[in-house]
Amino acid sequence: MSEVKRAHTFPNGQCFELVHGDLTLQKVDAIVNAANEFLHHGGGVAGAIVRRGGWVIQEESDRWVEQQGPVSHAAPAYTTAGKLPCKYVIHAVGPVWGVNNADERLATAVFSSLRLAESLGIHSIALPAISTGIFGFPKDRAARIIFHTIAEYFKQNPQSQLGLVRLTLLDQETLNEFTRIWDEEMSRQTPSS
Repeated sequence: MSEVKRAHTFPNGQCFELVHGDLTLQKVDAIVNAANEFLHHGGGVAGAIVRRGGWVIQEESDRWVEQQGPVSHAAPAYTTAGKLPCKYVIHAVGPVWGVNNADERLATAVFSSLRLAESLGIHSIALPAISTGIFGFPKDRAARIIFHTIAEYFKQNPQSQLGLVRLTLLDQETLNEFTRIWDEEMSRQTPSS
């Protein structure tokens, strides 16, 4: 079950939601996987996606890397979604905390995922708190970057067909921190709900 904790509507009608729920159960066109550059989906969000969606996601990921090489933060990969209730999984590589330009790399990973979704004809997408798990990115800092990047994407692409972007968080600690930052940051956006 998913529960919308916060929602914001951008000037051209696109909706951004902060949701408490399981990313693998979201009924959207695509979900974003917080991946590593070799698309080895062993643990965290990536492992959960393969466990729920099936091994086909890992097989397609392996083929992607064989054919195109490691995935960068600026150019996410995508696969079908197996048994998941969506069409695609977009595999975004966020930065490990402490690398050079970590903030910029996280913003690029989020922005590039939205751009790829647009090119795939996607109307709704759900994403996790990229890089805040085993990659160790501070949750409050990641929240600000992710929120700003999504707002900037719609500012630069006002006619975007993406009608719904759903940031979907499962663990309570991450949800609490992202909700706190939402209340600080998204209140500056207009209009909101």
